[in-house]
Amino acid sequence: MNFKEKVVIVTGAGQGIGFEICRRLAKEGAHVVLNDVDENLCLPAAKRIDEQADGSCIPFAGDAGDVEFIQSLVDETADRFGKIDIVIANAGITIFGDFFTYSPESFSRVMDVNLKGSFFLAQASAKQMRKQSSGGSLLFTSSVTGHQAHKDLAAYGMTKAALEMLAKNLVIEISKYKINVNAIAPGATLTERTLSDANYDKIWSELTPMGRPASVTDVANVALFLVSDEAKHITGQTLIVDGGWTCISPSPF
Repeated sequence: MNFKEKVVIVTGAGQGIGFEICRRLAKEGAHVVLNDVDENLCLPAAKRIDEQADGSCIPFAGDAGDVEFIQSLVDETADRFGKIDIVIANAGITIFGDFFTYSPESFSRVMDVNLKGSFFLAQASAKQMRKQSSGGSLLFTSSVTGHQAHKDLAAYGMTKAALEMLAKNLVIEISKYKINVNAIAPGATLTERTLSDANYDKIWSELTPMGRPASVTDVANVALFLVSDEAKHITGQTLIVDGGWTCISPSPF
């Protein structure tokens, strides 16, 4: 997979899966714009990647659920590099909560970041790619919770299922501009956040048919394939990266 001189935006990438995707793309020669809402994560993450990259990595801190910020992210990337080739809408938040007491504030925040942010990032990026006439690739980060119910994740699961439907629907809208669009649906994955739970690895190793949760490398491998030139004829699809969990769906609760 050749990413040399490709221009890429990845949101929600200060750590975890997003960070690993940025690291791999920059290592392969891409110019990566790394976004995270937390400036204290965004700046050192981009610096760390840039120091070891064959391409480059620059930080762009801000709220990927804010439409005005999203437009500035796309505009400034296009102005700086003259094009945008790949956009990965990875930003998302998880707010657990009992259905009977889930607040409108929590619901709105999850929808803003997970859905509104992804939708309008795709819209702004596709407009830029259409203008370039050279095509591009869009990728959404979904989740196995868009396929199987999880306790206290009704709102979050809704957003992830919706992202997969968005990927299907955009095939109608953007294929004629040589833009493909897909989604990945990670299952249990070892990241900085999940490793804060001392039992996470043990529980999900027992529940996952392959005997372990995913690593960020497992997920990044799939992401890079789907945004590569080798996958240009794949569009509107979701690839589940869960070690087989959704095939048997044993509950962790």
